[in-house]
Amino acid sequence: MESNKRESILQAAAQAFSRLGFRKTSIGDIAHAAGVAKGTIYLAAKSKEDLFYQAVLRDLRDWLASLARLIDPRRPADELLEGLAVASVEYFESHPLVRDLFIGACYGDLPGWEERLDDLRELGKAHVVEVLAAGVRQGLFRRDLELEDTAMILQDFMHAVYVVQAHSRKLDGAEIRRRMKIGLRLVVDGLRAR
Repeated sequence: MESNKRESILQAAAQAFSRLGFRKTSIGDIAHAAGVAKGTIYLAAKSKEDLFYQAVLRDLRDWLASLARLIDPRRPADELLEGLAVASVEYFESHPLVRDLFIGACYGDLPGWEERLDDLRELGKAHVVEVLAAGVRQGLFRRDLELEDTAMILQDFMHAVYVVQAHSRKLDGAEIRRRMKIGLRLVVDGLRAR
């Protein structure tokens, strides 16, 4: 299959799944939006579940690439963490599939896929580990940090703040980013070298 056609299908799938949810989206909806025949969808993916996974993976890779561009080891690690958090909130607002992956919203739609979805969530942790390690090297963060565990806790914290602030309080993006920065500063203070 041509890469342009495949990209068009994945983009249409991401938009349809974001708009309608996994259960309400049909292969016909995606085919129509992509401008291809229904059968062509099955050249790009084995099933609707596989198409969903590929659409999430596509958006996740895009998000990770955008975060990687922000990481400059010459900058203080605490500033980098804040930049990653803000960029993530902005990305989640425009890419609901990635947001839903991290807040666990899609797990119920794909029983038996928990392990695959957890593997995708793990990919997001690598940049946080990199920034924490830079902070240790810079002398900003404690040397005894367990990087992997700390990164997972930070990632979960950022997603929890996002869920509570964005969805339960219906705040706009600027206010969510402001509150994320405040919360992150509180957490990062506990990471600082003494």
